[in-house]
Amino acid sequence: MDEWEAGFGEKSRLKALLDHFSEIEDPRPSHKVAYPLSEVLLLAVCGTIADCDSFEAIGLWGNRHLDFLRRFLPYHHRLPTGRWLTLLISQTDPALFSACFTNWVRACWPDRPELGGPILTAKVGVEGSNLFARSSSLPLISGS
Repeated sequence: MDEWEAGFGEKSRLKALLDHFSEIEDPRPSHKVAYPLSEVLLLAVCGTIADCDSFEAIGLWGNRHLDFLRRFLPYHHRLPTGRWLTLLISQTDPALFSACFTNWVRACWPDRPELGGPILTAKVGVEGSNLFARSSSLPLISGS
């Protein structure tokens, strides 16, 4: 158990989120990856939760909170710009992302089935689509 987990007495919810996101394969050739998909997805989710409304805002939030993000992943090349985030996220299957996110919610809060149901999915879908539709033609999170 690392220091972060010891502070909470259980596995960190963000580490659990990364476990769920590990189902999403990175379509890029491994020798061309400066920003691993797991780092990009963690940044996008945390920035969205922090009320960022564009990829540029997510990038700025990430730069201010890089020490926090590095508790979970190394971010050896620091963070991608908003433009890079747009390109990287647009390659992610929105249905798979939504399924991984929903499964994470259900795993973290098993006694709250309403959190993983249609209401959460619709809310995340609306907010996610608003954020990602502005920056990309492919929404990151789908409400369907």
